[in-house]
Amino acid sequence: MRVRNTECVDTTAGLSYDTNEPVLKNEFEKYGEVLHVRVICDHRSGKSKGYGFVVLDSEEAAATALASMNNQLLEGRHIRVEYAQPNKGLHQNQT
Repeated sequence: MRVRNTECVDTTAGLSYDTNEPVLKNEFEKYGEVLHVRVICDHRSGKSKGYGFVVLDSEEAAATALASMNNQLLEGRHIRVEYAQPNKGLHQNQT
């Protein structure tokens, strides 16, 4: 889990390519205050890549959202929800 101050980030994968940020926010705000939502899109086509990130206001909200939303049906697709992993740079594992 990646935590910045009191923020927790959940990764959501397996999204329908039609799922947008307002839909994702609406689903996750049932579990706590949503601070930020981002659906990742292809920079050329602008189409969704099928995953995104949701930043919640607390660890408790993130844990509840993960437990409740993982493997649930959203817009015709079973989504996967997990804690975001820290971003590792391209050269971080080189010795």
